[in-house]
Amino acid sequence: MPITVPDALAASYAKQSPEHLPWLSALPTLATAMLDHWDLRPDGPARHGMVALVIPATRADGTPAVLKLQPSDEENDGEHLALRHWSGNSAVRLLDHHTPTGAMLLERLDAASPLSALPADKAISVIADLLSHLHVPAPPGIRTLTGIATAMLAERPLLDRLTTAADRALAHACADALADVVTEPGDTLLHWDLHYDNVLAGDRAPWLAIDPKPISGHPAFDLMPSLDNAVTDVVSLRYRFDLLTEVLTLDRAVAAAWTLARALQNTLWSIHDGDRALDPIQATIARTLLSR
Repeated sequence: MPITVPDALAASYAKQSPEHLPWLSALPTLATAMLDHWDLRPDGPARHGMVALVIPATRADGTPAVLKLQPSDEENDGEHLALRHWSGNSAVRLLDHHTPTGAMLLERLDAASPLSALPADKAISVIADLLSHLHVPAPPGIRTLTGIATAMLAERPLLDRLTTAADRALAHACADALADVVTEPGDTLLHWDLHYDNVLAGDRAPWLAIDPKPISGHPAFDLMPSLDNAVTDVVSLRYRFDLLTEVLTLDRAVAAAWTLARALQNTLWSIHDGDRALDPIQATIARTLLSR
């Protein structure tokens, strides 16, 4: 079965990651090589997100699996380390990893059954339970929150590019919150991107996490993806934050500070992309947490 690059994936690379376009051009050849390497037979349409191509395939012994291919970068370099460390506990199981290319062979989950199919205020309980198991001491080789947080604070002057005084004040308040906790970054293994589409139904467990961008840091730095995803109102936001902090036994003031740090991170990325106004959802989260 010839492997082709989906048009939407090519468009995503052209817009978001032009530096990886040579890798994308070589992707069909890489896919064929890795299918041969692991003696895999493709048995379904390939899927993709913004970066990775995932090919359902069957192993020689009949076991269903998926081949995941993506260019190596700072965010995903530690993905195989985290998956191996979790060893299938609340996360998709890593079956094999090809070091030279970064290709991963993963257990097959039900891609047609993401957690996002549930109402977000019900799905948040699943997220909380998964995080309670995923938050274990980080293994060696995982990038640290110390470096990330320090770099964010160094970029604080960029916040003055925001157009309105209200946006600038709110963004600087997020930076102040990070400055208050930056000296205690923690060493817990974080998923970093556990939103509702990064949880799939499985045969051996009702729900399993996929696609980590692992960090070694404070557990509260993991809350934002389940707060800003499909948020509808402040009541819903407060409910999610309260549930997560309770299940994960987090100090609420510290949890708020690290979540404000995520709002700062998202804002800095937006400024780099040319935006000059706070994202409304990030602004709502920041105002809500700062008023607690």
